[in-house]
Amino acid sequence: MSFPQAESVIRRIIREIARECAGKGETVSETLVAFMVKAIVLDPRNHFNVDRILTKQDVQELIELCVNKLMKQGSPALDTIKMQVFFDLNYTSRREFLEEHHRVLLSRLASIGREITDSRLRTRDDLEDLYRRIVSFVVLRSGLGSATDINTVREATAALQSVFPQSELATFITLTKGDKEQQLNELTMIVTGIRLFNKECRKGGEGIDDLPSILNEAIPAFTGEIEKELKQTQGSAWKYTALLENVALGKAGTTQGLIETSMLKQALYNLRQHEALLKVILADAILCAKQVEGLQSDFTNRLSLLKATVHTKTAVPTIQVFPHFTVLSKLWAGFQDEMVLLSILNNMVISLRPFLTAQNNMLPQDQLDAMLDGADVKSDDDRLRESTEDKINLSEYKSQEWFLHETTANFDQLPLQYKGVCGYTLIEKDGLLLPGNPQIGVLKHKEKYYAFASKEAACGFASNPDEYIEAVIEKAKRCPELIQLLELHQQFACVTPYSQMQSGERLLVKPISKCDSSTQTDTHLVETNIVKSYEWNEWELRRKAMQLANIRSKVTHSVQTNLSHMRRSNVTQTYRPKDVGCQTKKDGESNVPKPMVYLAGLRGQKPGPTTVNLTRSVDE
Repeated sequence: MSFPQAESVIRRIIREIARECAGKGETVSETLVAFMVKAIVLDPRNHFNVDRILTKQDVQELIELCVNKLMKQGSPALDTIKMQVFFDLNYTSRREFLEEHHRVLLSRLASIGREITDSRLRTRDDLEDLYRRIVSFVVLRSGLGSATDINTVREATAALQSVFPQSELATFITLTKGDKEQQLNELTMIVTGIRLFNKECRKGGEGIDDLPSILNEAIPAFTGEIEKELKQTQGSAWKYTALLENVALGKAGTTQGLIETSMLKQALYNLRQHEALLKVILADAILCAKQVEGLQSDFTNRLSLLKATVHTKTAVPTIQVFPHFTVLSKLWAGFQDEMVLLSILNNMVISLRPFLTAQNNMLPQDQLDAMLDGADVKSDDDRLRESTEDKINLSEYKSQEWFLHETTANFDQLPLQYKGVCGYTLIEKDGLLLPGNPQIGVLKHKEKYYAFASKEAACGFASNPDEYIEAVIEKAKRCPELIQLLELHQQFACVTPYSQMQSGERLLVKPISKCDSSTQTDTHLVETNIVKSYEWNEWELRRKAMQLANIRSKVTHSVQTNLSHMRRSNVTQTYRPKDVGCQTKKDGESNVPKPMVYLAGLRGQKPGPTTVNLTRSVDE
């Protein structure tokens, strides 16, 4: 049978199970049905041979078992599986949550964005209509107020006109579609920053909620609610643990005849799974609080910097203020993201509560307290404190590798198997879940780490770890909710889910264990640490050493050639001439009379011109 045919058969089985459940009034998802099919096939009590070709009778029996399992009422195990499937389908990382939110937001604005980028102006009315659409897009994209509120629209229009007047629409129309979209996003951020700044200055901010104050009130209230619900779940789990310990010790009391021990275990698994999921959500809520604290500090500092830049000036260059407005917009978008995340996490907490219904109805709290009959109910912290001082003696296990807190760096970050649950107690006490105490000692076996609830449990597990590991896998086959609760996915990696099956003749197949792979190793992780003169060859180092020794015993010579002449920078130091003077005892000087010779008789007198010498005598 080809792969498309096999896939068609698998989907037909899943759809048939879902249709029969719907006919009986129970709506189930295909993911839940696929998980249940896998769980039923893995359970050895159902006698399905994964290496045998399925017959029509096998398929019919599988469908019937799945429908009965899914339609079972009052089953904490079924509620636990539903809880796991729901959480896997609806929970993801912060980044993926925000990416999905932004994708949905952009898809809602896609139509008005296309109207703006694809518009063609013909009349003045078209120009005004386009500008109104841009204002609506800016308001909707920023999430500050309603696009139908006249005051919000007026404020957004005034802010937009200050950076993008209608006279620039003609230029906007000539841009390409990509440039138009980019300019719309830039205008949105600038206008958002202007409105936020006006709100801070009490000159606007119509329809803008005070998100920082709202988050400062909502996050503590939300985390307090989760912690309260987590405390209730943990308290119930501790009571079920104490009750199961009494049953194991033969101190059942009034338990016998009222409820089966297997149902008590199912209730315990249900509570432990709910506890684990609440811790995940609580960690996200705490991270939200840290993000809001950082955003609030940056937002306040940016507003102060912007006020100092503007400072009652009538005109400020756009290159100075626009970056501040853009940063304000991005910080406010961070507040909006945290609001969305908080809402999603709150919905997750509410959605998990119905999966505790079967457990709550099976054994109410007052009846559970009566069955305990004054037994000592220990919390997880109490159990850890009792066993902390009883540590493993490393000298007794020289053939095995143990880690202790005192001698191991990053001890708290060791990836413990079974989510820290003691595997020895799970087997020896027939499914009881007790938290392991790493302070006793962590066993490393086949590159995996195991923690234990007591020193006796650690010694017992270390005596034959492979046997206990296999026993845990067999226990998970009978209780499929343990696969997700204890994170046993790697142990069941040899079994592929329905969506990845490669054969239509066998229900479960083993995946290909060989594949081509490659790795890339960087030569130098830090470029600044590269030593250019480094040599790994010792003969090259020896050659350089001999060369250096020869140079030190030689005299350096220099030669001036025609090619190098006048190509070297020369500098000459000169001294300016000094002013020199001489002093004598007597100053002497001489003066010769100036000659004064005139001509007379130049006007025609007789006897003619004569020379008249009026020069003074030297002796005078």
